[in-house]
This record gives sequence, structure tokens and C-alpha cells, in this order.
Amino acid sequence: MATPGDELYRPFRPRFVRYVSTVSIVLAGAGLVTILVVAPGTGGQGYAPSSATGMVVVVLAGIVFLWRQGTVRADVDAETITVRNLLVVRSFAWEQVLAVSFGTGDPWVMLELADGNRHPVMGIQRADGARAVRDAQRLATLVALHGEADEHTM
Repeated sequence: MATPGDELYRPFRPRFVRYVSTVSIVLAGAGLVTILVVAPGTGGQGYAPSSATGMVVVVLAGIVFLWRQGTVRADVDAETITVRNLLVVRSFAWEQVLAVSFGTGDPWVMLELADGNRHPVMGIQRADGARAVRDAQRLATLVALHGEADEHTM
């Protein structure tokens, strides 16, 4: 049986971006197969090997990008927050996090760090609407519990 503490430490993962990424990956793969098999070049001659290889490389690069975007998240425990963004994975001790900000125009949550820098948390995205606001508040609660929270930035 889950305890209230388990709910507090649940990973932060965007919902809308995962759905869009998954659908886009399926469509890109199906489109590639369609282009290579069903519509093989001009005049039914088929594509040159270099053209087919180029198409496969471009579509696979797009699929990797979409997969990475769909797997952004933030994992939390009693000691750290680990943020997996599009290109970089970073872990922060709670003491390094001073505040959580999620301004009206911000696409995702930002961590205000003790060294004066800000770090995005793409696992909580504005596209998720009210769910994103609840997740930002949950993250602020974790910062208040474990770090040097500055509550007025929410």
C-alpha cells in the first residue's frame, strides 16, 4: 500500500510531450517505410542506395530526438533531485536548491540554485496545464522539506 510519502517522491514526467513524441515516432517510422517501400523513387526505378541511406539517417536522428524529448524527467529522493533534460542529466543535493520558479510564461520549471544559476526541469512542462502547476507545487514542497526553500517564488 502506498503511503503519502511515496506520492511526494513520485517522478516528475511530462504527459503531453510523451504522447506527442510517441505518436510522432510512430508516424516518422511509418512514413519512412512508406517512402522506401511503397513510393520507391521516380519512375518506379527505386532510390539510389545513397538516397535511401540518407533518408534513413535523417529519420532515425529525428526519432532519437523525439525519444529523448519524450523521456525527460526528474527523479527525487530524500537526498537529491536528478534532472534528465533533453541533452544533459544533472543531480543536485537538496541543499543546492534554493527555490522553484514557474512563472506564467515559463515553458518549464526552473530550479534556483545556491551558486546563482538556474536549471530547467523539463519534466514539469507548462503544456500539461493544471497538472504542471500541481507538480511544481509538489517540487516546491520537497525543496521546503529538504533544502533552503524560498517559498515566495511560486
